[in-house]
Amino acid sequence: MSKLRTIVFSIILLTAGAFAKAQTADEVIAKYIDALGGKEKLLSIKTLYTEGTAVMQNGMEINSRSWRVKDKLFRQETSFTMGSVVVIATPTKGWVSNPRNGGAFTAMPDQQLKNMQAQLDPAGPLVDYAAKGNKVEMLGKDTVGAKNCYKLKLTLASGAYITYFIDVESYHILREARKRDAFSGGGGGGRGGNPEGEFNLDFGDYQKTSDGYVFPYTVVIGGFGARTNLEKIEVNKPVDVEKLGKPEN
Repeated sequence: MSKLRTIVFSIILLTAGAFAKAQTADEVIAKYIDALGGKEKLLSIKTLYTEGTAVMQNGMEINSRSWRVKDKLFRQETSFTMGSVVVIATPTKGWVSNPRNGGAFTAMPDQQLKNMQAQLDPAGPLVDYAAKGNKVEMLGKDTVGAKNCYKLKLTLASGAYITYFIDVESYHILREARKRDAFSGGGGGGRGGNPEGEFNLDFGDYQKTSDGYVFPYTVVIGGFGARTNLEKIEVNKPVDVEKLGKPEN
């Protein structure tokens, strides 16, 4: 009987230990925010500009630039051999242009525009997520490559969702899984992809800038495979919102 009690007691201790080590979604998010320099640092980002280059397997070079101005503007320009794709989102309107329609801008559908509002927040939708009307659900653990990750699902106020894979050691986001059409500005699946499916964004090479901000300097978009290397990141530099917020190339 004493042996049985010892076994039962050991099981209870192991179970209690497992629960004690379990992280809640809010605890993981708090450590993620700390890993990027802290909440105050992230909230200090009013404008964010990035540019980078990717080289496809066929040798084609893709250049990208993006601007984020808090609560005012998101603009992304992607240029390649056949032309360019431009996505613009403001609090009230959005447009998309691509080579398939001759480079002309078309209005972004209402639902896509709602989903794109998260892009107007340089701090990211996980910071003060509840105050922004977002919801978070812990989905347990998963892996990205050989790294163990916490898996969180963020549902935006618009209804779109992002699944985050956060490294259990560094607390950096290694992967985002998104519904393909939700954040494309109406661009559809691209390359014949299913617009209702998911695609991944894989992040790496996290570095701290000279002014103390932490960003990933590589991004791999699932379905394309080419790695974009960010060559420039500028924080809180002046942005001509009026000009860049217009449907013009």
